[in-house]
Amino acid sequence: MNAAERRTKITQLLMQASGPLSATALAAQCGVSRQIIVGDVALLRAGGLSVLATPRGYVLETACTPAHAEQRVVCRHGDDRLQEELYTVVDLGGALIDVTVEHAVYGQICAPLHIFSRYDADIFCEKIRNPGGRPLCDLTGGIHLHTLRAPDQTTLDRVIQALRDKGFLLHDDK
Repeated sequence: MNAAERRTKITQLLMQASGPLSATALAAQCGVSRQIIVGDVALLRAGGLSVLATPRGYVLETACTPAHAEQRVVCRHGDDRLQEELYTVVDLGGALIDVTVEHAVYGQICAPLHIFSRYDADIFCEKIRNPGGRPLCDLTGGIHLHTLRAPDQTTLDRVIQALRDKGFLLHDDK
């Protein structure tokens, strides 16, 4: 299979997937290295395909997403409370879509998370604990933004209140 055929196959596999597909899994199905898949995905993105990289693998961003409520919140905590923050959101029916930090040199750095369950949170935390794996909020003394998503506004309000009650939200103390 040539490169164009491989990228077509990657697109089809992502469209048919019921969840994230890792670069390693895609590489096995295409008979190439993981690094070739990473390059192919970059080329697919440059060509306009909305491929998101999550901690569990690649997913296609679709325009046909179900109705939901979404809000950005500013959080602050140390490494010791990272898993608690993630669990607080997902246990109440919410999801962490991304994380953003403000960097002195690069400006805003935003990374997709797509954490929808404790399973996703555990995988993310395991990667953070690996050598060289540090959360972005280490760059900002623990301060970071999350885009939170929930199926409805009532659920989102419940998630935000729980984060507030547990002291995760940074408040404007004017």
